[in-house]
Amino acid sequence: MAKHVKKNDLVRVMAGREKGKEGKVLAVFPQRERVLVEKINLIKRHTRPNEQNQQGGIIEKEGTLHLSNVMPVCGKCQGPVRVRHQVLDNKKVRICAKCKEPLDKV
Repeated sequence: MAKHVKKNDLVRVMAGREKGKEGKVLAVFPQRERVLVEKINLIKRHTRPNEQNQQGGIIEKEGTLHLSNVMPVCGKCQGPVRVRHQVLDNKKVRICAKCKEPLDKV
């Protein structure tokens, strides 16, 4: 399940055609093991005119990536890191495996 990435995390893409790019997580789909990242993996969607989109035409939007292809970026290390879990103040938080700084707000 999606325990290493959460919504609003800054992540770096580690594999695929978008490799090396960073973006903010917009949504996580744990059952499908996929994640939606801002401005990453843009796909073109052909739509008909409707109430929300009067014009119709080709719309670019983000596509999902597999969870295994993204890693969270640590604020202190400034790079992609692996995540460990630890209990601090009776709360389970994610910590950086390199510098031991918490990724979650305690």
